[in-house]
Amino acid sequence: MAQKLSITPILLRQTLRSAWAPTSLNLSESLNSDAWAGAQLEQMKIPKGFVLAKNDDRFLYIAIDLVEDTTNDPGTGDYFWLTFDRNRNNAINPNVDVNYGLYPNNPNKMGRQWYLGPSTWTGLVNEDTESDCRIAFEASPNSATAHRIWKIRILLSELNVALLPSPFAAPFTNFGLKVHSTAGGFDVYSPTNFTNSFNLLHILYLARKSVIPAKSLGVFIGSVGLIPATHPTINSATGRATTAAAYSPHLVNAAFGGLLNFMGNRTTIAALPTTAKRHKVLFRKVGEVNWSPILSSWANYKWTGSTYELEMTTFDANGTYPIRDWTIDYSIDDLLVQFNSNMLENGLYEFTIEFYETNGTTKVPTTPLSQVFKLLIDNAVPQVSINSIKHGANDVGVCEIVTLNNATDKVVVNFSAHDPEGNLHSYGVGVSSGAGGGALAGDTYQTGYGLSWLGVQNQNRDYTPPATCAYYFSVWAYARTTNGYGYIGYNSVGRSVTLIKPL
Repeated sequence: MAQKLSITPILLRQTLRSAWAPTSLNLSESLNSDAWAGAQLEQMKIPKGFVLAKNDDRFLYIAIDLVEDTTNDPGTGDYFWLTFDRNRNNAINPNVDVNYGLYPNNPNKMGRQWYLGPSTWTGLVNEDTESDCRIAFEASPNSATAHRIWKIRILLSELNVALLPSPFAAPFTNFGLKVHSTAGGFDVYSPTNFTNSFNLLHILYLARKSVIPAKSLGVFIGSVGLIPATHPTINSATGRATTAAAYSPHLVNAAFGGLLNFMGNRTTIAALPTTAKRHKVLFRKVGEVNWSPILSSWANYKWTGSTYELEMTTFDANGTYPIRDWTIDYSIDDLLVQFNSNMLENGLYEFTIEFYETNGTTKVPTTPLSQVFKLLIDNAVPQVSINSIKHGANDVGVCEIVTLNNATDKVVVNFSAHDPEGNLHSYGVGVSSGAGGGALAGDTYQTGYGLSWLGVQNQNRDYTPPATCAYYFSVWAYARTTNGYGYIGYNSVGRSVTLIKPL
């Protein structure tokens, strides 16, 4: 007789908070290892087990800890589904929202399928992706008895989620999950009916605070985003950031730009006199004498125990800001000031901080402690262009139709990928069409190029098309500029032509 399958739904929307993963997490790591440390503090209860999450600047790591599935039967059709509302509008949008699942009877091969409507999907698509999953049967902090655990890694870019500092929202996604256990005789749907309606999908808040060792933090301004504000991580002479290869994010001689978060060193600030209630962050361009205060306003999200609540901060008449109670959990913890680098011209700047009493005018002495550090500010993006496409001596216009002379005839693409500020990270030139395509040129910054890399200008590349077709030539480039959470700054350009090969 077939085993009766029990279905255990969860009716209410829940909240799951992710913990920060300071280094990339290997899916073979046990939930009892340091790699998953911190995730249990914010785990979410589901029938038959728990869901845990960690993230770094590239990946979301999820563990489905099924403590009540104690039969080691990985080849019997057990599986999971993970659904994400990619545009976070609590509605099913065809070809936008996604469901991750397993290929049948292949517990370590994950694919994704796109929603076409309620409980309707495309087939599984195993695209070239770093997203992955692993099945395990082992103990966890939730149970010393070996049991089924699913460990999943998903690119944040696939979920349409970014950790970039935002004045509008804490980084989050909406999700639902299903787990099937053959031996356990159960299906878990959390929340119930989620494949038909996204109204009650759970909310997963992502972490964006790295656990930086105290010895690496700046005296008062501890870090810029996730980048410790100390030499050599931020070079005291150049104002550029370089992090270790295993650190997330990994940066090499990066300038700074975009929306910048200056994070406090809570240990040293807590040790200030109790009269220190406000602070002022000041800047000046290197070579200048006078300091100016950063005058900015921002939103941070305060955790209330069940959700994040918007809290606004702005400066007073003296250019000072309140020192927040850091025992309260914020979406951006330890935030001293948030400002857009566009308020500054490109160049090398010095930054410092002062502390004041409640009135905002009486300075609190910090001697012998003091702090001045430099940042190289770059607000520009690389310049990219297709300067010409030529067939022989003739220029090929936009969308022009060109008849080639023979099977080996070609066009010549002249392009530039140039960064006048010297902060180019990478560039590429490619061609695409229904008949095929590929890369024509490209390069990525190396330390051997020196601190400044301008890129290339007026370079030629030949292209012989494989067949008659419309071809799209593109040039793209990324800046070697960071907001403290990863590289930012991108530019691209493209041009279409039709190339006819002789019969």
